[in-house]
Amino acid sequence: MKKSVQLVAAGASVLALAVGCSSDNTTATSDGSGSDAGFPVTIEHKFGETVVDAEPTRVVTIGFNEQDFALALGVKPVATRGNLSYDYRQRPWAQEALGGTEIPEVGSTDLNLEQIAAQAPDLILGPYSFIDQGQYDQLSGMAPTIADIGGYDNVPAATWQEEFAVVGEALGKSQEAQDQTAALEQKFATTESDNPQFTGKSLSLAFVMDDGSYLLLGKDDIRALFFTDLGFEIPDASETISPENLGRLDTDVLVIAGQSREQLQTNPLIAALDVVKQDRTVYIGSFSTDLPSALGYSSPLSLDYAIDGFTPMLAAATDDDPSTVVPAP
Repeated sequence: MKKSVQLVAAGASVLALAVGCSSDNTTATSDGSGSDAGFPVTIEHKFGETVVDAEPTRVVTIGFNEQDFALALGVKPVATRGNLSYDYRQRPWAQEALGGTEIPEVGSTDLNLEQIAAQAPDLILGPYSFIDQGQYDQLSGMAPTIADIGGYDNVPAATWQEEFAVVGEALGKSQEAQDQTAALEQKFATTESDNPQFTGKSLSLAFVMDDGSYLLLGKDDIRALFFTDLGFEIPDASETISPENLGRLDTDVLVIAGQSREQLQTNPLIAALDVVKQDRTVYIGSFSTDLPSALGYSSPLSLDYAIDGFTPMLAAATDDDPSTVVPAP
């Protein structure tokens, strides 16, 4: 598996965003008035430009979160990439939009190109897919294909706003995407305003890896950008921290996944950190649970859910009172 895909899979359980939809297994919108029209549209991505000539009716999502972005706009893909380690079909933030539909899979860790072709897609969405040139060449021979829009060469990781804008444009729903973006940005701003202690505090988002190291996520990873939207400061770049360098995690706030509070505090190096001793740590548990996975999707639907889930924990961790117990997720 490519390193970039491993990093996506490694802690966020991604695959790793609400409107009413029809309940069949075809791409559908909540009503016929939602389309902005305006086709054809041209979208730039890692491998060049893709032209979408008309509003698509058979969309296949091949990345780690695109299904949610489509669902947020009232479009149910005819097929999607499955999740690596999370029971994504039960993800709470998407249940209303799914309306009971179980969308067929076309692979998970690896894409199944034959299954994608069998769906006869007229648009293949992969702005967060980490596909390579060979895969893109095959996919674009089936239908207009949108590859990664960030996180390659010198192009920074795409924000959820940028991905939503691209998906909205490709689906002919730019205005809906803009309206939902504004609403979610307002929710982030209101949450930060209600919790002014968030602003400017340093935060580490760390994942405990199987080999005992810690993956510290930075601005090059969409999972960490959630916290910048709440006003926190995070590192510029992701890096792997060895056990002897755990002091790098001793920031104003630590958010950590991969082990429980009890498991982590048996590690004397973790227990010795001031951020742990003073209970400024948010423990979000296993990668297969909802909150870490909501960060992995980093979609309009999952981020709305994540704000509600994380805010009480972050508020307790930043109240400057060591006696305050940070609640469990």
